[in-house]
Amino acid sequence: MQYGQFPHPRFTVAHLSDVHLLSPGRKQYDAIVPELGLMLVLERLSRLDPVPDALVFTGDLADKAEPAAYARLRELVEPFAAGIGAQVVWVMGNHDERAPYAKGLFDRDLGDLDADAVPAQDAVYDVGGLRIVSLDSSTPRYHHGELSDEQLGWLADVLSTPAEHGTILALHHPPIPVPMIPQAAVIELRDMDRLASVVAGTDVRIILGGHYHYSTYSTFAGIPVSVASASCYTTDVAPRDRLISGVDGHQAFTMTHVYDDRVVNTVVPLAQAPEVSGFGLEMLPLIDAMSPEERTETISRKDSDFNLGVEGPMIEPQP
Repeated sequence: MQYGQFPHPRFTVAHLSDVHLLSPGRKQYDAIVPELGLMLVLERLSRLDPVPDALVFTGDLADKAEPAAYARLRELVEPFAAGIGAQVVWVMGNHDERAPYAKGLFDRDLGDLDADAVPAQDAVYDVGGLRIVSLDSSTPRYHHGELSDEQLGWLADVLSTPAEHGTILALHHPPIPVPMIPQAAVIELRDMDRLASVVAGTDVRIILGGHYHYSTYSTFAGIPVSVASASCYTTDVAPRDRLISGVDGHQAFTMTHVYDDRVVNTVVPLAQAPEVSGFGLEMLPLIDAMSPEERTETISRKDSDFNLGVEGPMIEPQP
């Protein structure tokens, strides 16, 4: 059923970030159980209709890169994704380590290579003609992001052929300024102009990132950028008498709806809030049975019984 001027989105993508899972029983900062946040995300996602076509996790999947944390991540996410028919897209973050990430999430044994010698974990996913590129912006032994010449060359080659429905570029370190926490620029993506020269003018529809633990938006090389919050703890961007403040609250993820001519992002908080107004699902078949004119008179008109809160049935649709 179409209620307005726009068709339904062609693709629905759940953008999740900064899960920071730990091995079972461990807490982050002796306060946070990251697994609980992830479980809240999955519970929220189970309510959505339509369900996501893809679950994109933009990095910091395991807080200490523990094998047990990656195993638990797969144990929770993969059956859920299979149950709703969604593809899972993993992205490296600064808290992840390439070898454990490859082993834990893809069953790829990279041997005993030194951290600097382990190749970047870049990947391409196809979701019904929508291309999603997972770009590894991690820097071994550091928290800031970097992209090598080899990675940028690889990305340019991938993007040289447009995908049927365009491309989503997902990386942990988003190419944006951080005016709310300017000191965080120390751990931003370095040499962003090099990435800009690769993605400008390509079929990249949107860039998805994480890293900063709060939702924010920008543009880069003419492309929208959406940064998802975290499911573990978040950054208070207006703290009192604190330089940096991580808090147990405001956790969220983002829903990215891809249309043929635009992309829409919606922040979904994890905390359940008390309802103060609303209608039950029993109203849906009544609304669907109405003509567009009847919906306008019932829902849009200010003095309708619907908007005045008058008890009783809504306007009955005409035969």
